Amino acid sequence: MTTTTTTAMKSNPDDENEVHDLDVFQDAGACIITPVVALPPAAADALVGAMAKVVRDGHAAQQALTPDDDGVIRAQYFEEGLVYMLAKPLDGYSASRYCMDLFNVGDRGACSRMHYHTGARMVRLMTGSDTSIRVSALSPFHYTYVDGVTPFKLQVERDSMPDSTRDRYSFWVPESSIVDMQIPRGTSHQFNSFGENAVIDTIHPEETIEAFREKMSGLRMMAQTVFLSDEFPSVEDCGGGSSR
Repeated sequence: MTTTTTTAMKSNPDDENEVHDLDVFQDAGACIITPVVALPPAAADALVGAMAKVVRDGHAAQQALTPDDDGVIRAQYFEEGLVYMLAKPLDGYSASRYCMDLFNVGDRGACSRMHYHTGARMVRLMTGSDTSIRVSALSPFHYTYVDGVTPFKLQVERDSMPDSTRDRYSFWVPESSIVDMQIPRGTSHQFNSFGENAVIDTIHPEETIEAFREKMSGLRMMAQTVFLSDEFPSVEDCGGGSSR
């Protein structure tokens, strides 16, 4: 079933650090997770390395850092990693596609915050060797498992959000693996990479629609995000001390 809403979610449409109250926030839906494939480490490293290079090349290219004729800047920063817009929306086609080179939270010494977006997201999480991604949300995940097709099961853990009464649900994307995640508009989630080899390939199926709905002045991932904390969590608070 599909529902349509025209209500804006943000107080300030162009604010790139808008924060809402974690304890009163309610998810609009639930994230759906689908394990896709487990790869040999060499193949996974080749895939992740090639995708990460696209992002890094984008951030080294002046053209990608400069607004184009539509005002779009392809190379962007997001809290979870560096981003490059692979495909921008066009008239009659509202979707866009991004690739993100995830930060290693061990190097950064802090994790990214729980947040939600002003539009739906279709996310493909990819890891190479010696790297896993901690994925968390405030609502239980829906899980896709087809016997004989789905390559592995994910173990979901439940604990308490730090400094909150809210529960948190988390799992690890294993090393050298691909996991898909469907994220409804207004639904919490949090990605943190432990290791250097992790990328996200994500589709924003309604990017121009959400920008219009929120009355945003442009297409910026940070502005399309609402955070649920003022402060960055410690590494220990987002899975740094748990088994993978």
